[in-house]
Amino acid sequence: MQKGLIGKKIGMTQLFDEKGNVIPVTVIEAGPCTVTMKKTVENDGYDAVQLGFGDVKVQRVNKPMKGHFAKADVAPKKVLKEFRFDDCSAANVGDIVKADTFVPGDKIDVIGTSKGKGTAGAIKRWNFSRLKETHGTGPVARHAGSLGACSDPSRVFKGKKLAGHLGAERVTIQNLDVVKVDAENNLIAIKGAIPGPRGGIVVLKDSVKK
Repeated sequence: MQKGLIGKKIGMTQLFDEKGNVIPVTVIEAGPCTVTMKKTVENDGYDAVQLGFGDVKVQRVNKPMKGHFAKADVAPKKVLKEFRFDDCSAANVGDIVKADTFVPGDKIDVIGTSKGKGTAGAIKRWNFSRLKETHGTGPVARHAGSLGACSDPSRVFKGKKLAGHLGAERVTIQNLDVVKVDAENNLIAIKGAIPGPRGGIVVLKDSVKK
């Protein structure tokens, strides 16, 4: 069975390997996750396992979701995610998946929601260069500059890189290394940075491009 977990970003720190080299790591509170639903080809057209993460008060769950959790006989969960594994036969509703499903040395993909930065200019959003700041350029050094062509086509093509909303989107970082696993506290240290703020929800999966 492939591996997958839902977690919460705790923050960044550093660890040292046996040679004394510094390894920057992001610490994730991974699980425990509960199997809340199992989908099959016969009933749903595909195989998948639904995991739930983070307990939530019953009064904060709407009526359809209360029935969903009651059917699985599990406590209400804050976050639900589906994982399409090649083989889901080993998973059963009510099973608990913990951080020790991953081991140091595993290659994983991490999916998170990047920090929202609101409306950003072309320099911050697309790494445009500034205009020159001499010889009468004026107060437009951080503007995008000329956009369109001449009388033909007399318009700006769709897809042009312009100022606009930046961040707050789904981002996947591939092929990260699991450096350390603290099974007792459900913590996983992953080499490098991952998207999102502290406390943001992330999804950990087996790497698809090993």
